Amino acid sequence: MSLKLLQRSCRTRALINEQRITKKASRPAAAIKHISNRAPSSAAAYNLHAHPEKGTRGPSKLPWPEYFRVRKSKRNWEMATTIPTSLVGLGAGGGYFGGLEGTGLVFGMDPIIVYGAATAACMGLGWLLGPFIGGGFWRLSHRKALSSIEERDMEFYHHLVKNRADATRQSVQNPVPDYYGEKIGSLTDYRRWLRDQGKFNRKVTLPEE
Repeated sequence: MSLKLLQRSCRTRALINEQRITKKASRPAAAIKHISNRAPSSAAAYNLHAHPEKGTRGPSKLPWPEYFRVRKSKRNWEMATTIPTSLVGLGAGGGYFGGLEGTGLVFGMDPIIVYGAATAACMGLGWLLGPFIGGGFWRLSHRKALSSIEERDMEFYHHLVKNRADATRQSVQNPVPDYYGEKIGSLTDYRRWLRDQGKFNRKVTLPEE
C-alpha cells in the first residue's frame, strides 16, 4: 500500500515538473512573437525618418530650363497685352478729348495740341498698364505651379544680385551689361551673362593699355 502511494506521489511530482518546464519554454516564444509584431511599425518609423522623401514630400523645385521657359512666356504675355491696352487707351482718350469743343486757349495753348497730348498720355497709360494686366492673366493660368515659380524667382534674383557688376562703376561709354538680367532666357544666356559681368569688372579694374 505504501509502495503504491509512493509511486503516485512520484508521478504527481513528475507531472508538476513537466508542466513547469512547458510554461517556462512557452514564455520566450510569446515574447519573441510580441517583439515581432511590434517590429514592422518601428522599422517603418525608421525608414520614414531616414528617407523623408518616401513619406510626406514637399513641393518639388522647378527645373531651371523649365523655369526659364515659363519666365519667357510670362514676358510674352506682358508684351502681348501691352498692344491692346495701348489701343484701348488711345481710343478712350481720342473719344473723350475729341468730343470736346475748343472755344479758347487751354493752358495758354491751342486746344488741339492739349487734347492731342492728353490722348497720347492716355495711350501711354494703357501701355504702362499692359504688363500688369498680362501678368495677372498669366498668374491665373499658372496658379497651380505658382509657388514653385515664385521660389525660383527669389533664387534667380539672389543669383543676379550676387554675380552682377557694381553699377556705381559704370559710365555712359561703359554701362553694366543687362543689369537686371532681362535678356536671360536659358542656361546658355545665363552663362553668357556671367561672362559679360566678368568682362565689365576686368575692364573697369584693369588700367587701359
